[in-house]
Amino acid sequence: MKHIHYILLMLLAAAVVACDEQYITYEGDQYIMFAEQEQYFLVQENQDYFTIDVTTTVATKEDRTYGVEVIDKGSNAIEGLHYRLLSNCVTIPAGKLAGQVQVKGMYENILPTDSLGFSLKLIVPEEMEWNDVYPDGTQTKVVMYKSCPFDINNFTGWALVSSMFIQSYPGDNVSYQRVVRCDLHPTEENTIIIRDFLYDGYDVRLKLHGNDPEKPLITMEAGQTITDEQSVLGWIVGDDHILATNSPYYESYFNSCQGFAVLWLHVYVENLGEPVGTIGHFYNVIEWLSDEEAEDIRREL
Repeated sequence: MKHIHYILLMLLAAAVVACDEQYITYEGDQYIMFAEQEQYFLVQENQDYFTIDVTTTVATKEDRTYGVEVIDKGSNAIEGLHYRLLSNCVTIPAGKLAGQVQVKGMYENILPTDSLGFSLKLIVPEEMEWNDVYPDGTQTKVVMYKSCPFDINNFTGWALVSSMFIQSYPGDNVSYQRVVRCDLHPTEENTIIIRDFLYDGYDVRLKLHGNDPEKPLITMEAGQTITDEQSVLGWIVGDDHILATNSPYYESYFNSCQGFAVLWLHVYVENLGEPVGTIGHFYNVIEWLSDEEAEDIRREL
């Protein structure tokens, strides 16, 4: 929960008195502040703006407008190049407890690997700064990242897999890295097939969820065989299949701008559908390559 929202909740929360459903509300001084002191935003293509919340402890009968200024110190985002404020003021409407600062992110001027930050300060009367409870509440740091449109076709072709599972259980692999081929699944939407994923002869299916830019997650249907027990472990404790799915403990995700994915595998063994045991949870990185890059890396491995 947002820091300031937690504070306001404690101060403004209604308390039921006996059975009459009467409520106790905050009746103290008026303070103005940013909802958070550090915030992260994705800058998307064709996005009009993103918003930064400003909150107050007291609603009034009239609109309240305050100035907003950029603090240059400690910023690596350039106003006018990477972003611009749509207004140097913020208004809290009459009867409301919040207003919004609107910021336009310059999508075309932000690189896929950029992490760009700047700070804002509210210009309010000193008596409205809630320093005893929320020091520096009139300032906030904003960090922007580029969010590229999702296209499943960008996750096909050649890819480099770097696998902690291979590093722990190499089998016939000469390196913990492999160059693999990725194809679109013929019937399942937003699903790719990675051929010979970690070991020769064993393909896997991954589903990329691209509807929410803030949660570009990957899921891997359970029960997929990534290799056999004998050739990798040296012994058989189940039905000679090592199975995998995405780990329930760590998120697996992809990056459309930079063309890579992080896949946390839960690797386990069964015997005729009955659990035998977990081998572990393993970190894997998949980086999509051009034909030329794939050829160069194959020669090196």
